[in-house]
Amino acid sequence: MPAQLQATREGQTLVLTLSNPDQHNAIAPVMYAAGIEALNVAEGSAEVRSVVITGAAGMFCAGGDLLRLQANRQAAPQVQAQSTEDLHSWIETIRTYPKPVIAAVEGTAAGAGFSLALACDMVVAARNAVFVMAYSQLALSPDAGASWSLAQALPRQLATEILMCGDHMAAERLHALGVVNRLAEPGSALTMALALAEKLNARAPNVLASIKELVGDAPHNQLSTHLASERDHFVKNLHHANAGVGLAAFQEKRTPHYT
Repeated sequence: MPAQLQATREGQTLVLTLSNPDQHNAIAPVMYAAGIEALNVAEGSAEVRSVVITGAAGMFCAGGDLLRLQANRQAAPQVQAQSTEDLHSWIETIRTYPKPVIAAVEGTAAGAGFSLALACDMVVAARNAVFVMAYSQLALSPDAGASWSLAQALPRQLATEILMCGDHMAAERLHALGVVNRLAEPGSALTMALALAEKLNARAPNVLASIKELVGDAPHNQLSTHLASERDHFVKNLHHANAGVGLAAFQEKRTPHYT
């Protein structure tokens, strides 16, 4: 079967499933384009409140297709450069997408698969899931934002160790380090991720978009700049119709329904 990114709906959650069974769900260029298109369409749909990215058949993603990488070594450097740019466009789309994106990881997340999980806003992983930055084992440096994501999430020494040594890391260790949000029993990562998505779907979408933007900007902002940004978001959200719904529901002790 050819590599593909399958898109399905579970209520208000868009589920994107990496499917490349012959290559353990290795990431492929057709997935980059499909991922960007799916997110662009879903961004404009009020029916979609969140996104879950997972892998088919109990495996998240084995990383890059090594046969394709070998072939690209025989081509001009621009061929791999364009392929990497296309992957990075998908990663950047996920990072800047205004709705929550959750990774549901079973089996292995290796190389670019690990990078893809890190690009998501939250990670739900099976307890027996394994993560590995396999790049250095193949004499390659990381891509898909791996070095950026790990440097943001962890101390420099630890991020360097993970990238340079390329050791297998258990989901439980990454949970202890704060990289994985929630641990699920094997086989139930998607179920738990969908439950988390449903919880987020009940929140005001404009507020979740503000939170994602603020958290993404925080590492680059001076405190005074960031405080000004928080002020602007707060005022904008206070005057949004959803704030009226939320404040009234809280005072009246009832469940709010946001648009």
